[in-house]
Amino acid sequence: MYTAYVADTPNGRKLIIALEELGLDYRVRHVDLGAGEQFAPAFLKISPNNKIPALVDDHTGQGMFESCAILAHLGRATGRLIPDEDVVLQWLFLQAASVGPMLGQLWWFRHAAPERNAMALDRYTRETQRLYGVIERRLAVSAWIAGDAYTMADIAFYPWLATYDELGIAPRDYPHVDAWLRRIDERPAVARARIKMRQA
Repeated sequence: MYTAYVADTPNGRKLIIALEELGLDYRVRHVDLGAGEQFAPAFLKISPNNKIPALVDDHTGQGMFESCAILAHLGRATGRLIPDEDVVLQWLFLQAASVGPMLGQLWWFRHAAPERNAMALDRYTRETQRLYGVIERRLAVSAWIAGDAYTMADIAFYPWLATYDELGIAPRDYPHVDAWLRRIDERPAVARARIKMRQA
């Protein structure tokens, strides 16, 4: 049994999708970011960077933080969704180092910034478009992000790239990404994860 500490963000969603895909027993603990629960001392013991998600193995008490590290760990622990670790890890690092930060910044400047900042919006829009283009080119030659099989890499990218409406990105400009998103949308584990996130 695991305890997943999440909020309804792309990084929170990816962990719940992975747990559902793997069929692992877990319970969800919602972390109220607006109320500052991520700064609580008990949570900081699990996630020293005060970010969600975090995962605790209830049997051993071991905690993990950083979403892509958790996905890699679960893949190795179960022997699933990480068929070629070197390839999958490259894409997990790209998602963590580029896609999450850049798309996150674009979302913030579009929806949360107290004042409009045209320079920031231009910068992060262009970088987001570039990153969608990276994945578009990859999916033009590969069925899934890390190769011929659905892996933790797809799980990591999916919740971020699925936010295109909020980011002002036109899916018609990235037809391979759009088709890939639709395929993942149809997965039963993804549907179950949506329900779990609504209940969290």
